[in-house]
Amino acid sequence: MTIEEKIKNSETRIFKAVFPNTTNHYDTLFGGTAMQMMDEVAFITATRFSRQKVVTVSSERIDFKKPIPGGTIVELIGKVLHLGNKSMKVGVEIYVEQMYSDKREKAISGEFTFVAVDENKQPIAINRD
Repeated sequence: MTIEEKIKNSETRIFKAVFPNTTNHYDTLFGGTAMQMMDEVAFITATRFSRQKVVTVSSERIDFKKPIPGGTIVELIGKVLHLGNKSMKVGVEIYVEQMYSDKREKAISGEFTFVAVDENKQPIAINRD
């Protein structure tokens, strides 16, 4: 399998409903909750690509473009963007959908860097096979 095929196969999509327990006093999704969901999708993407133990080492430029209202559906999409020797960068986008219409728009995007680690939690080479 080529690297391009492996990247395509590791793309991760998760849908979630935005319930009241995840919203703030403006009835929009908490930013921290969105970041937690994004890190989880990025982790799954990185794990699916490498099939190794990985840890988040940084998050970069998370852009909150649109508020995400309660009572909507969100789709999180994780994709491997860049491969280094011991690290990889995963992009995550969140799209918001109205429950009862076809309206859909990108609300948040960000990037997360992961490192593969051994049993002693030391960085090791990313598996490309």
